[in-house]
Amino acid sequence: MAGEPGELYELHLEVPQIEDLASPVLVHALDGYVDAGSGVSLAVAQLLEKLEGTVIATFDVDQLIDYRARRPTLTFARNAFIDYDAPQLVIRAMVDEGGATFLLLTGPEPDVQWERFSAAVGQIADRFAVRLTVGLMAIPMGVPHTRPTGMSTHATRPELIDGPQDWIGTVQVPGHASGLLEYRFGQAGRDAIGFAAHVPHYVARSDYPETARTLIQATADATGLLLPTSGLDAAAAAVQVQLANQLSENTEIAEMVQALEQQYDAFVSATGRGLLAESAPLPTADELGAQFEAFLADRERP
Repeated sequence: MAGEPGELYELHLEVPQIEDLASPVLVHALDGYVDAGSGVSLAVAQLLEKLEGTVIATFDVDQLIDYRARRPTLTFARNAFIDYDAPQLVIRAMVDEGGATFLLLTGPEPDVQWERFSAAVGQIADRFAVRLTVGLMAIPMGVPHTRPTGMSTHATRPELIDGPQDWIGTVQVPGHASGLLEYRFGQAGRDAIGFAAHVPHYVARSDYPETARTLIQATADATGLLLPTSGLDAAAAAVQVQLANQLSENTEIAEMVQALEQQYDAFVSATGRGLLAESAPLPTADELGAQFEAFLADRERP
């Protein structure tokens, strides 16, 4: 039987950065559910590279991860195993560009014990008087790369969201640990908000740095933290140039992107929001993605 939530993690109370925590924000960006365009992983990499951070809590991954479902990497050389890339599920105390400290939860999404994991994160949130929790996600969407990156926002209280958000009605989606965490936090009366950046279907399997930049900026706007995005500017611009060049060489794909632009513009003009109209007939992710990937595969052949 599963034990107490507190047995899932270890707090590193000897770390001096813990003394700087005063009602911090907790950002959680787990790997393993959906991360179109690698938006979440690129955002995490940007924050870890540009900001100082210290691990203050470590989760027991042996209790949470199914290694056979997501096998960690072993490095073999010279007739021996020389390295092991052990999964890490940790919370870091990060210092933003203005000197404020916030918490960042990263690592693989737990395969098991989601309820116990959510309760454990809740204990840590209460221990440090977390004032707001922010979850990050990137989802594939029928939108063109030539328009601003859209965002779906959800929260445990309507007051946490600016503007109307009832754009899709009621739907059922596959369960994920981050979603359950937000749901349980809401039941417990904690403030939590989630951002899901919209990534064009046809680049969902490639790195799309604009998504990471959008997620970081949305987090900064919601929390008041000063978070870095400039490190993603060059990569985002390079991808836009690459896409423009590829579309100029393939009329069929260019026409499909143009159709997405027309649908997007029509919806924005009618509603003032950068989301797709439910009645708009658009290519599916498989249709659009298959044609674009086939085009790229043709380019890679000798």
